[in-house]
Amino acid sequence: MNRPPVEVADIVRSIPTEFIDKSRRWLTWQHVKVLRAIQRCRTPALGGHIDFCSQCGHRAISYNSCRNRHCPKCQTNSRERWIALRRQELLPVPYFHVVFTLPHELSGLALQNKRLLYELLFRASAQTLLETAADPEYLGAQIGFITVLHTWGQNLLLHPHVHCIVPGGGLAPDGLTWKQKKRTFFLPVRVLSRVFRDKFLDSLADGFRQGKLCLAGDLQHLASPNSFRQLLAPLRRKKWVVYAKPPFGGAEHMLQYLARYTHRVAISNHRLLSFDGKNVSFRWKDYAHGNKKRKMTLSSGEFLRRFLLHVLPDGFVRIRHFGLLANRHRTEMIACCKRLITESQTDTTPAPATAAPAALWSCPRCSGAMFPVQRLSRSEAYLYAAFYLPLDTS
Repeated sequence: MNRPPVEVADIVRSIPTEFIDKSRRWLTWQHVKVLRAIQRCRTPALGGHIDFCSQCGHRAISYNSCRNRHCPKCQTNSRERWIALRRQELLPVPYFHVVFTLPHELSGLALQNKRLLYELLFRASAQTLLETAADPEYLGAQIGFITVLHTWGQNLLLHPHVHCIVPGGGLAPDGLTWKQKKRTFFLPVRVLSRVFRDKFLDSLADGFRQGKLCLAGDLQHLASPNSFRQLLAPLRRKKWVVYAKPPFGGAEHMLQYLARYTHRVAISNHRLLSFDGKNVSFRWKDYAHGNKKRKMTLSSGEFLRRFLLHVLPDGFVRIRHFGLLANRHRTEMIACCKRLITESQTDTTPAPATAAPAALWSCPRCSGAMFPVQRLSRSEAYLYAAFYLPLDTS
């Protein structure tokens, strides 16, 4: 893939002084840490290594990555390793994609209470799926699924939601049979929406009563119980957005689709169109008007402000496994499910064989595999960048 004309790192390296001055009220050390990591990523500042092509002998310098999970350039390798592990866990059944979204009225509250509200989002959506699926009226089985948190919309504004990838079936209560619905949808969206709304708002009200919410600045007026009830009252009558897509074409198709959602950051470098030192232009899809592709231009300060809205709390896990796929017993449960599915179905599509991992970097001249032959410290990387110009850099 060709390098984009503009990268988020280019914008970060040209942060205007006025942005720092205006942002001191809300800019935290964690924000600064993310900006510094992106600024130094794949530059001599982090050191590097010289790579050698085993086929044509081509040499090139590779600078080290910052490995920050908010960096647009550092997620590809992590995603490929994660996908390789998930490929071994695929079940030969249809997979469904369910999305739970918080209403925009809670965006301000989420911004000041990221850890609490995102935890509630994970918990409420997981409990909704598990309890609805366990109901004999709908499936009557224990299910498992993977949930991925996203906090952004295409315009980079706050839009917290979770993507759930769910195998289309589950274990019967006796644990001896696999139950699967013979229809094109998994669980009724109206029921999921109502249960999700009630669970989330009840937990949020409990958090308020226990004094766990931060209500500062524009949210100070919600500190009184009456005002907070007035915030929640219309939300209890509103239909919350829960979206369910039809089943995927197969397990491998699901895995490729899932790769688009894991390890993603607020905006990729390939969506950026131009940066003139003051304004940033990027592509975005207007979902409210038929997914039309549009162009948005923001000042560099506003672009960075929106980008930093999506910095997660330190140590917060944004990809989680629930039910049958929970970490504590995933290996045993997957083996059990595969055995029961094989016994109960004759027309199942087998899970694809585990593919050999592709080389992380191919030679730009002959596409051969590149291997590191010499490690470079920070000072050595600067020297090579300055005096060994014939070597390619990446």
